[in-house]
Amino acid sequence: MSGGLLSGGASVGRRAQRGHLAFGRWRIPVRRPAAWTVGLAAASYWTAMSPFSQLLGPFPYRGRTTERVVALTFDDGPNDPYTSRIAELLAVSGVCATFFAVGRCVERHPETARRLLRDGHVLGSHGYSHDLRRCAGRRVLRDEVWRAEEVFAEHLGVRPTLFRPPWLLRTPALFDVAREQSLQLVSGEFAHVLEVRQPSPERIARRAVAKVRPGSILIFHDGFDAKGGERASTVAATELVVTKLSAQGYRFTTVDRLLGVPPYQDAAQCPGVHGGGASRRRCERAGSGSGAPGAR
Repeated sequence: MSGGLLSGGASVGRRAQRGHLAFGRWRIPVRRPAAWTVGLAAASYWTAMSPFSQLLGPFPYRGRTTERVVALTFDDGPNDPYTSRIAELLAVSGVCATFFAVGRCVERHPETARRLLRDGHVLGSHGYSHDLRRCAGRRVLRDEVWRAEEVFAEHLGVRPTLFRPPWLLRTPALFDVAREQSLQLVSGEFAHVLEVRQPSPERIARRAVAKVRPGSILIFHDGFDAKGGERASTVAATELVVTKLSAQGYRFTTVDRLLGVPPYQDAAQCPGVHGGGASRRRCERAGSGSGAPGAR
C-alpha cells in the first residue's frame, strides 16, 4: 500500500511524516497517519459499497454478453407520481425495466406496484425499510428481507428473487441471508453519481449513456431513501436515455433475463398471472431482448 496509495516524503525529520494521496493526476499532501486512515476508509468502501467489488461474494453489475443490450433499473420506489410517469414513458417506447421496490413504499403505493407488473416490468426487492441500521446484523437483515417478501406476497402475489441491498451495502451476513432465502443479489452502475440529488436531465442522461456497455445494468432512483421525493429530472433523463441508446442500436431487457435467473421465487409466479404477460412480450418484440446468462 505504501508503494501505491501513499508515497513521497521519505526524508528525515518533519518531511518523513508527510506524504500524498494520489488520485490519477491529483496529489493531495497529507500526514502519513491521515493517509493510512483515508486509505483504509477507501478500501473499506470499495469492499462493502462499491458497485463493482466482488471481494465478499458475487455481486453482478453487468451481464456477460457482447450484444448491445442494457437493463434499466429503478430504486427506492414506488414513489408517485414519478414512478407512474416513468412507467408511462417506458410503455410508449415498449421498454421493460426492473424496479427494486422498498416494502414500505409498496404498502404506500400498492396500485402503482401492481401497474408495474401489469405493464410487464420486473419487481425486485430493495428491503423493507431502507434503513442503514438494519443492513448489517444477520438477525435484523433477515427480518428486513422477510418483511419485504411478505409485503410483496400480500399486495402483489409474488416473492422476488432479485435483491439489491440499500446503498449497495454488503456484509458477510448479507450473503448468508441471500443463500438462506434463495435470493440473487444484484448490483449495477449508477446512471449519475449525483442523480439522487437531481441535477439536470441532460447531465444525468449524458453521463448514463457514456457509461453504457453491452450488458450494462444502469441504476436510477424513482424515489429517495424510501421517503418519496421529487424525481422530475430522473423521469426526463430516462426518456432521453431510452431515445439515445435506441439510436445507438441498444435493446432493453430486465435484470432476470440479463443474468439468466427466474424473477420470482416460485416458477409459477410470473407477470402473466397478473395480466402482464402480453405486455412483457410486447416489450421483447419492441427491443427488450435477453442477454447471455451470467454476470460480472
